[in-house]
Amino acid sequence: MNISDVVKYFREENFLPELKAKTKDDVLEELITPLYRQNVIRNKSVILETLQKRETLGSTGIGFGVAIPHCRTLTVSDIQLVLGISKNGIDYNAIDDENVTLFILVIAPPHEKSNLYLPLLGKIVELLRDEKIRNAIKNCDTFATLTEIIGGE
Repeated sequence: MNISDVVKYFREENFLPELKAKTKDDVLEELITPLYRQNVIRNKSVILETLQKRETLGSTGIGFGVAIPHCRTLTVSDIQLVLGISKNGIDYNAIDDENVTLFILVIAPPHEKSNLYLPLLGKIVELLRDEKIRNAIKNCDTFATLTEIIGGE
């Protein structure tokens, strides 16, 4: 998997350029809402609880204003990504104690044939290590711009 392959996992309806949430729990709920609206998940509370339990193991706020909340669950059949941007930032208990402005939610089934969950997480982290790309994503306001940034590496 190349970094540019990450773009094919994003969908326009899962791009949230103006998150409204102000708390960690609220942002997790806002991130799963598009999946619920699309009937990808049927029960938001199950996913929310799973993500919250994952956060108790250690914050998925990886620093530099980025969080990658993620989990495996039986409630999805394929890997799902949601990207959200918070203009003001959210206190997410990130490892560098900075507010988070860029969120990429990753949800996968427990056993996927392609076994791409961990490689995809790794490529997302690799992509976001690049300050130029990270800042461009944080400032993009359209899905077309997002795909250009990610697809162009």
